[in-house]
Amino acid sequence: MRLKSGIITGILMLFLAGCGIKLAGNESLNHPPNIIYILADDLGYGDVGCYGQKKFSTPNLDQLASQGIRFTRHYAGSTVCAPSRSVLMTGLHTGHTPIRGNKGVKPEGQVPLPDSALTLAELLKSAGYVTGAFGKWGLGFPGSEGDPLNQGFDHFFGYNCQGYAHRYYPAYLWDNDQHFELTGNDWSARVTYAPDVIQQKTLAFIRQNRDTSFFAYVPMIIPHAELIVPDNGIFRSYSGKFPETPYEGGAGADYGPEMIIGKYCSQAQPHATFAAMVHTLDRYVGEIMNLLKELDIDGNTLIMFSSDNGPHHEGGADPAFFNSGGGLRGIKRDLYEGGVRVPFIVAWPGKITGGQVSSHVSAFWDVLPTVADLTGIELPETDGISIMPKLLGQPQPVHELLYWEFHERGGKQAILKDDWKAVRLHVGQDPDGPLELYNLKEDPAEEHDVADKYPEMVRQLSERMQKERVPSKMFDFGR
Repeated sequence: MRLKSGIITGILMLFLAGCGIKLAGNESLNHPPNIIYILADDLGYGDVGCYGQKKFSTPNLDQLASQGIRFTRHYAGSTVCAPSRSVLMTGLHTGHTPIRGNKGVKPEGQVPLPDSALTLAELLKSAGYVTGAFGKWGLGFPGSEGDPLNQGFDHFFGYNCQGYAHRYYPAYLWDNDQHFELTGNDWSARVTYAPDVIQQKTLAFIRQNRDTSFFAYVPMIIPHAELIVPDNGIFRSYSGKFPETPYEGGAGADYGPEMIIGKYCSQAQPHATFAAMVHTLDRYVGEIMNLLKELDIDGNTLIMFSSDNGPHHEGGADPAFFNSGGGLRGIKRDLYEGGVRVPFIVAWPGKITGGQVSSHVSAFWDVLPTVADLTGIELPETDGISIMPKLLGQPQPVHELLYWEFHERGGKQAILKDDWKAVRLHVGQDPDGPLELYNLKEDPAEEHDVADKYPEMVRQLSERMQKERVPSKMFDFGR
């Protein structure tokens, strides 16, 4: 692995012979724990059973929560894919992280995470971990400095490009730097369901590295549009169960000679398909949990599960029908709570007390310092705070504030401090425009803008918004 500008030189003094991680009760490990981070795509706060979903069940995620901690105030890095993942990888919020929007690069991929970025995978690789990513990347086109192979991952399998990940039956995926052809798929025929193949590669990676310390980053594409699943027992269990309004994708949407990759296929039963997709995601999580137990490494494996942003409404998805936002205002591309508050479950059998529910305010930029804390790696400054104390039942430091910015739809900013949430819209048109102000303790659904009642709080939060961002030449509001 390359060492970036000397940033991580000198942090390799980790787990010397005979040393271990000190845990609650002075228990020690003889070698670093495995880390699995599973990231759903566009899964809403209310799309999981233990977060209130009533129309379908997620038994494996509910079981994972029963084995660890379910966080009720966890926030994604952004309200769309690429910047949220950039925040996760760098531990820097969207006022600081390099990738702040979904900008594509032809013919396939996105604007790359720069070589100077220090990623979660690089830190763990420097500490002797075997690192693998399985699913959707979206942080740099193949061969670029942002390619996962150039950002600390030993192995990558899946979609490099977010646009290609709109399609669940692609002709190929990426296996490191090579095409992996999917049997029977040619952008017309639908034979091999890509998420199933990615899942098998994930499980194989865990098996292959059972005797060493590994980091598995599993950014699944489910339940991002398009809405489609195999016609199997899972789908048939939901077919006809819900009222349906068929979704018509229009010209170029459906598989065939005229298909446009970035569109979404038509779907006769979008409600049943969405439920079946989340059921499939839940099954994948269960398979990972069962494999860890089968290999007898579950007690030395920390699992984290979350989603990259709030629920979407593309391709026939219907977040209102499923209450995917869990009663929160907004969806994907909003900076209201429904766009950025996401499920977050952390489990580590034997180390984290199961069945806990926590309202501790945490965010994607806390993951990197948490992993560093877990493994003993020294870090440069990030925007995050380790949540290892909370996981281990110890006193937990708290954030002074959380900050987001979004560079599409005219530009948006949001800031959360204590119970106060401020949102600014149309930032590209008016960088000093009015703030909306909400008291989340009294108004968790953000229904009542109280900016006119608390002008001093508005002034303070507006000033902090400006201090929390470093301007970016690549990503500016409204572009």
